Amino acid sequence: MTLAKKIVLLLMAAGMLLAVFLESMPSQAQETKHDMGTHDIGAMHAQGASTDGYKAAMDKMHSAMMAIEYSGNADVDFARGMIPHHQAAIDMAKVELANGKDPELRKLAEAVIAAQEAEIKQMQAWLAAHQAK
Repeated sequence: MTLAKKIVLLLMAAGMLLAVFLESMPSQAQETKHDMGTHDIGAMHAQGASTDGYKAAMDKMHSAMMAIEYSGNADVDFARGMIPHHQAAIDMAKVELANGKDPELRKLAEAVIAAQEAEIKQMQAWLAAHQAK
């Protein structure tokens, strides 16, 4: 397995962990609101644009993945499911480029965008040629 593929897999795993973490945040925010009255507004703003961007990317991915029309063909369904998953990786990498400071992670984000865009194109081309009828 190439280093690039290992990095992509690592990012996907990190994305999944981030998704689980972010999914738990709304209930915690509600508890904070209840316990602290108006103080929660400052905490929500402290999350910043990157948090909003990551949440938006995950929400978009979840919506797209839930809207997939399954065909019963494992190959078709795999491609249909992976396209929004890869798009989320691209969207998250763009959030890193817009907000991140670490040069290593910014370079990784650029590599993720290039790799995931290429794989999306590959899956779209495959679907166009092999779409279940």
